[in-house]
Amino acid sequence: MKRFCRTWNVRRHLIEAGITLVLVAAFRVASAAEPPLGHQLTAVAPPLEAPAFSLPDMDDAIHTLSDYRGKVVLLNFWGTWCPPCRREMPSMQRLYDKYRDRGLVVIAVNQWEDAELVFEFTGRLSVQPTFPILFDRESTLAEAYGVKGLPTTFLLDRQGGIRFRAIGGREFDHPEVEALIEGLL
Repeated sequence: MKRFCRTWNVRRHLIEAGITLVLVAAFRVASAAEPPLGHQLTAVAPPLEAPAFSLPDMDDAIHTLSDYRGKVVLLNFWGTWCPPCRREMPSMQRLYDKYRDRGLVVIAVNQWEDAELVFEFTGRLSVQPTFPILFDRESTLAEAYGVKGLPTTFLLDRQGGIRFRAIGGREFDHPEVEALIEGLL
């Protein structure tokens, strides 16, 4: 009987270990299988006037929407805790690098977080953002823009009109997005 019990205990431990390995592997596959980022932006017709803002950056310098009048503005609402927000950040930088000399401004508006956390986050990115990161700590600007989830992005024309919007992560340097920007530049 003792031999049977020892054999059963060994088998039980092997079964438990096998189940654990299967669950760990399934979790890794599920977490690694992120859906691709989209690239479509929805036209806003007729264009809506973009709500004005006055928000601080990481150095507490104040930025207003009127500072960017005459430029095409990609206004992105995001958070460090948001996986698609983190994934789209490098494509925003590539887009900014390509078009900033022609009049594109990318503005990332962080929701609810402080500068120290965002500074730490951006320091871990493969590409350091050089566009303005502003802070909407109470989410009042997001409310004014009707943001329901993160990330949400608006593309503003040179006159401050909202021409396109996107809810969810995007590859901003996709040719279709670049074509929209070229049309506004």
